[in-house]
Amino acid sequence: MKASRKSPVRPACSNDGPFEAGAVVLVTLQSPREKFWGAVLSLAPAGVSLRGVSLVSFEDFAKQLRQGESALPLTLFFPMHRVERIELDTDLGDVPSLARRFEEITGLAAARLLVTQP
Repeated sequence: MKASRKSPVRPACSNDGPFEAGAVVLVTLQSPREKFWGAVLSLAPAGVSLRGVSLVSFEDFAKQLRQGESALPLTLFFPMHRVERIELDTDLGDVPSLARRFEEITGLAAARLLVTQP
């Protein structure tokens, strides 16, 4: 009987592709339903690590930075059972991405601010 050769097992999630570390994303969570905007720090089968802010506080966060106030994004971990959706923060036709809106409000590059360690 000949031994079968198995192909190497690939991880369920890796940091290759569009959701690699540093990608600016929107994360939709369930139970309770929440949305967060930020940069991916890591993506693993256990969950996603993100540096960002709640979508509810996005405008206030940007305005605080524009006014020179001290405001830092949060470093967060969401277990995968809460993650409903992760989507890249990109322009949609004439609708600018949140990163572009953030830069227009603050004059700061969103990816640079979100990826830099506080």
